[in-house]
Amino acid sequence: MRLLVVTQYFWPENFRINDLVHEMANRGHSVTVLTGYPNYPDGQVFSDFKSAPGRFSSYMGAEIVRVPLVPRGKRALSLLFNYISFMLLGTMLGAWKLRGKKFDKIFVFEPSPITVGIPAIFLRWIKKAPLAFWVLDLWPESLRAVGVVKSERLLNAVGYLVSFIYRRCDAILVQSRSFVKNVTRYCSNVEKIHYFPSWAEDGFEGASISSGSELNPFFSSFKLVFAGNIGEAQDFPAILEAATILKDRPEIQWILIGDGRARVWVSDQVAQRGLSKSVHLLGRFDLERMPAFFADADALLVTLKRSDVFSMTIPGKVQSYLAAGRPILGMLDGEGAEVILEAKAGFVCQSGNARGLADNVLRMASTSVVQRDEMGAAGRRHYLKNFERTALMNELEQLLFNLRLEGR
Repeated sequence: MRLLVVTQYFWPENFRINDLVHEMANRGHSVTVLTGYPNYPDGQVFSDFKSAPGRFSSYMGAEIVRVPLVPRGKRALSLLFNYISFMLLGTMLGAWKLRGKKFDKIFVFEPSPITVGIPAIFLRWIKKAPLAFWVLDLWPESLRAVGVVKSERLLNAVGYLVSFIYRRCDAILVQSRSFVKNVTRYCSNVEKIHYFPSWAEDGFEGASISSGSELNPFFSSFKLVFAGNIGEAQDFPAILEAATILKDRPEIQWILIGDGRARVWVSDQVAQRGLSKSVHLLGRFDLERMPAFFADADALLVTLKRSDVFSMTIPGKVQSYLAAGRPILGMLDGEGAEVILEAKAGFVCQSGNARGLADNVLRMASTSVVQRDEMGAAGRRHYLKNFERTALMNELEQLLFNLRLEGR
């Protein structure tokens, strides 16, 4: 199978699409990736890429075709230009760079923005290849949820764009079952919608994970680790409120690993609230290092802001947490919470419930090590049954083999 993958984000940026491309190339398929210049999450094009772009022209046997784009930067306007630039240059320059190449299938990775679908639709038309679109973020609902766009007129316009894209896909894959109802608002053909969840990244699926050293200073404490994007959707005001409630419990240590647009605000709040002895921002680490952090954690934290759209989302870190075999504390609603509870992998409170989170932290800290290990083991068993990567890739491969251009 000659597979074209269209994604705004790709290696050396850390996203699950890297795993998918690696797996498909490893299975003997000819894989080409159309993507942009790497600039996530810092907002600037990676210095290693700028100094030697040729080193980033292939990945695990797949060819990479890159188009320039406006870096994300740190402001909303630069992010908008980032989205628009890939949409335009991916469509025109991307098609030019792929001239003469034939593809059997096209696969789109869409964590955000939805505009990544425009280059793919154009390539579907000129290459006469069926298109599968993997939806991991719901537009325009997520724009409304985080307050990025407040104009109802603009949100409606984005809704029309979403409908335009979905109706021109031959298959739509959704990361949670709750997404199906939303997607049908913009695409009435339910038969082409398929449930396809995320899996844990490389390193988390091993039966045993070696510990690291970064958490050694907190050895005698209860270590609650948050890993991932530090942004609006993760509801850090509620997290910090819970940490403030437990401010006088020095044995509770909140360890934040990652980066994002809210990091500076979180750092300022830690100082203003006098939390510097209990809340620690360790910064961003390579994905390969994360299993060691998880192995050393007493519990792993996942949160989402209260919103209808977020209640339909399973945060990607949930699968990684489950695979790591550590107990989970969740402050989220809907399907993400249901996964944790169904797995019996930890404790959950509602989104935005700082008091509930604080209570659950104390509850977990007072739970015996044996009980916490049992929660972690239960979570891992649930992961292997429902989210194991090889099984999911088998399903995807079969779906792509069977995919045909709509109307043919």
